[in-house]
Amino acid sequence: MVKKDYYEILGVSKNASQEEIKRAFKQLARKHHPDIAGKDNEEKFKKINEAFQVLNDPQKRAQYDQFGHTAFRPEDFADFRGFNFDDLFRDSGLGDIFDAFSGFSRRGSRSRARRGADLRYDMEISLEDAFFGTTKKIEVPVFVTCESCGGTGAKPGFLKECPECNGTGEIKRVQRSIFGQTINITACGNCGGYGKVIEKACDTCRGGGRVKKIKKVEIKIPRGVDNNQYLRIAGQGESGYNGGAPGDLYVTIHIKPHKIFERRENDLLSESTISLVQAIFGDEIEVTTISAKAKIRVPAGTQSHTVFRLKGQGMPDLHTHRRGDQLVKVVVKIPEKLSKRQRELLKEFAKEGGEEVKTDKGFLDRMLDYI
Repeated sequence: MVKKDYYEILGVSKNASQEEIKRAFKQLARKHHPDIAGKDNEEKFKKINEAFQVLNDPQKRAQYDQFGHTAFRPEDFADFRGFNFDDLFRDSGLGDIFDAFSGFSRRGSRSRARRGADLRYDMEISLEDAFFGTTKKIEVPVFVTCESCGGTGAKPGFLKECPECNGTGEIKRVQRSIFGQTINITACGNCGGYGKVIEKACDTCRGGGRVKKIKKVEIKIPRGVDNNQYLRIAGQGESGYNGGAPGDLYVTIHIKPHKIFERRENDLLSESTISLVQAIFGDEIEVTTISAKAKIRVPAGTQSHTVFRLKGQGMPDLHTHRRGDQLVKVVVKIPEKLSKRQRELLKEFAKEGGEEVKTDKGFLDRMLDYI
């Protein structure tokens, strides 16, 4: 079944700005979110959310514009997490309304789980690693939930209910006027809206709830990955707050320059040197490919810098695994030193062609220009 276009799902044009995309998503989310419109809308909302996650990210959007749905694998969406709708809608004055419909309580608002931050790691690999695919183990400094206090920031038994707000995280003030009474709700200043206060801070994290450590992560490099592409490792970012889900780790790939090959998308370019005799009479030469050896038939009269194509000897495509080609540029090497016999023969060759040889240097220069 053909997947529906993301722009069509959100009802925006392909030239839509980020603000237009976000505005369209807000409207659709309020209309189709399962907590408001019922569970029958769950699948539709997943498609809306997937479209927004791609188009709201400039890098993912560029990939989608170029390759369409083939730019992503199903597992890329498996761990897409919903946005913080409370924050998303509040900037348009709809946060409280959305909370009321979705059944969220504002009680202890700061105690809600918050997703951890995403992390970026820059990895340098060889062209061979990109060709064959490989597995790398890396070490990433991350903040993780403090094991001593479980992320509360307090010593065991010293996290108490805030006396100012009685654990609600809110202070309510009733104002009366000729039009009636108004209830003004603000975050509790004593606990910062958390609903709890720390009487004694945890010795390990000093009240922060998280500690920094080095995490070892195994990264699978797929065949055909290209320079500056990134891999998303779900759940390997920083730990969340108050039991929130961890962020993701984004590994940006940098491929080191190769001594033989130059990569051009899925094609590889290399050079091979042949002699003047091989160029004139033709020959079969052996060339190095990234995975083996191959032979090329050089026809008689081949000019320097002629490019030969080896079909299917390039890099594998990241998605289809179909290999590109190898382009072999042959360079004719002009001899720097000639024996007396070689000079005489080349002079005879020039005379046979109707060229007058005045000096050895002039002839060799003209021969170089010819080649």
